[in-house]
Amino acid sequence: MTGRRQFKSQFLRVIDVTCSIAGLVLLSPVIALIVAFILTDDGLPVIFRQTRVGKGGTHFQIWKFRTMKANSAGAPVTSAGDRRITRVGRWLRRLKLDELPQLVNVLVGEMSLIGPRPEVPEFVRIDDPTWQAVLSVRPGVTDLATLVYRDEEQLLESLPDPIRSYRDTILPAKLYLNLEYQQSRTISRDLQLLALTLCYSFFPMSFSRARLGQLFRCQGAIHE
Repeated sequence: MTGRRQFKSQFLRVIDVTCSIAGLVLLSPVIALIVAFILTDDGLPVIFRQTRVGKGGTHFQIWKFRTMKANSAGAPVTSAGDRRITRVGRWLRRLKLDELPQLVNVLVGEMSLIGPRPEVPEFVRIDDPTWQAVLSVRPGVTDLATLVYRDEEQLLESLPDPIRSYRDTILPAKLYLNLEYQQSRTISRDLQLLALTLCYSFFPMSFSRARLGQLFRCQGAIHE
């Protein structure tokens, strides 16, 4: 069983490396265009880096295209009406194109294409068994919880205390989905997640939380 698990891990790593290289090459014109838009709209820097918690509780720097005004500070949770977000940033965040630089994180082995989204340290309870289970795998660019809460910023915008609501309601639901997906993960389900991630990026209006619940049988953790 150990050998089979190791083979699967190595196979998934090969897929991660191959797809991240292919993605960076094929999407290079899109990446160049995004860089130009950011420079024109708000100047340097183009890339935003932030400390996140990865596999085994190790910290690493996640890469994103910068979507907020330079040197802006504030809450670690972002809602849709956040004034720190630039004009280009709103467009990038809506289409999730700000996540493209994470293909570099995947290439160097800090992240995987599929896996729990890495959190900032202040939200992680490293001594909690649930967190330990979630952190037993490499974090990912996308996962089931990411898709289910794709409109997280819109959900938080209408709440009086976004940080508390995220910590007490949305984050526990995400952790539940992370563990549930780990227990039933297959390559075919991974491919389905990747396909849906691309679909919702290019066609955000097609997003349906209820449909995701039906496809992945996870209604118990979904809040409309």
